[in-house]
Amino acid sequence: MLRYFSGSYIVTVFGLISAYLWGEHVHNGTGMTCIFIALVLAVLEVSLSFDNAVVNAMKLEGMSEKWRHRFITWGILIAVFGMRFLFPLLVVSIFAKLNILSVLDMALNDVHKYAHYLELTHAPIVTFGGSFLLMLFMDYFTEKNKEVHWIRFLEDGLQKLSKVRGICTIVTLAALGLLMLKIAPEARESVFTSGLAGIITYLVIDGLAEWLEKRQEERAKLCADSVKCSGLVGFLYLELIDASFSLDGVLGAFALSKDILIITIGLFIGAMFVRSLTIMLVERKTLDQYLYLEHGAHWAIGTLAVLMFVSTFHQVPEVVTGLLGLAFIVTAFVSSVIHNKKAKYGE
Repeated sequence: MLRYFSGSYIVTVFGLISAYLWGEHVHNGTGMTCIFIALVLAVLEVSLSFDNAVVNAMKLEGMSEKWRHRFITWGILIAVFGMRFLFPLLVVSIFAKLNILSVLDMALNDVHKYAHYLELTHAPIVTFGGSFLLMLFMDYFTEKNKEVHWIRFLEDGLQKLSKVRGICTIVTLAALGLLMLKIAPEARESVFTSGLAGIITYLVIDGLAEWLEKRQEERAKLCADSVKCSGLVGFLYLELIDASFSLDGVLGAFALSKDILIITIGLFIGAMFVRSLTIMLVERKTLDQYLYLEHGAHWAIGTLAVLMFVSTFHQVPEVVTGLLGLAFIVTAFVSSVIHNKKAKYGE
C-alpha cells in the first residue's frame, strides 16, 4: 500500500503546510481553518472520483507502462493545474470577456466576485460533462458482445438497444431535449451548445481510439507507431473522462471555500489519491478479481451524468453525488465477492 500511496502522502503533507502558510498570510489565525477545509475538499474529491478510478483502471490496463507513468505525472499536472486551477479562470475570462490575468487577480483579491462569475457558467459547464459521461455510460451498456451483466433486467434491456444505430447519441440528445424544457430561455443556447460539444468530443475521441486499434491489428509492421498513437489517444481519453468527473466537484468546492488556492490544494490532494488508487487497481488486477466493479462504476457514471443535468436548474449537494456513486461501487464489490464465493463453492 505504501508503494502506491507514498506520493499521495508526500503531497498531502506539503499541501497542508502550504494551506496553513497561505491562510496565515491572508488572515492571521486562519491557518488551521484552511487545513481543515483542504482536508474536507480532498475527501470530497476522492468520494466523487472513486468510480472515476475504476474506469481509469479499465483503460490503463490496455496501455503500456510508459503511458501509465505519464498518466500519473503529466496527467496529475493537467488534472490539478489545468482543470482545478486554470480551467475555471479561463471559463470566467471567456464569459466575462476579461483578460485572464485580471481574472486571476480577481480570484486572489475579490473571491466573491470571482465565485459569482463562475456560478453564472455552471449550467453550460456541467452540461458538457454530463453529455460526455452519459455517452460513456450508454456506450458501455450497449456493447453488442457484452456477456457479463450485474443488474440483469436493466442491462439486458440496455444491450438490446445496441440494435439501434447511434443509440448513445440519440439517448443523450433526448436527455438534452428534456433539459431544455427546464432551462431558462436565455440560457438554452449556451447549455445546448455545451451538451452538443460533449457528445461530439466523445464521438471524436472514441472513434479515433477505435480506428487506431483496428489499424494496429491490420498493420503489424507499424505496431510500435500504432501503440504510441493509441497510447496518446488513450491518455487524452482518460484526461477527458477525468475532466468531466471533476467539473461538478470544482464548482461545488466553492460552497466550502472561495479561496482558489485552498480549493486547488484540497482537490490536488484528492486527485493524487485517486491516481494512486487507479494504479493499484491496475497492477493488482482488481477488476479481474471483482467481476462487477466495472458495472458499478458505470452505473455511478450514469447517475452522475443525470445529476449534472439536474444541477443546471436545481441545486444538488455534492454529498448526495458522492454517496450515490460510492453506494454503486460498494454494492458491486459485495456482489463480486458473493459471486466469487459461489463460483469457488461450485468448484
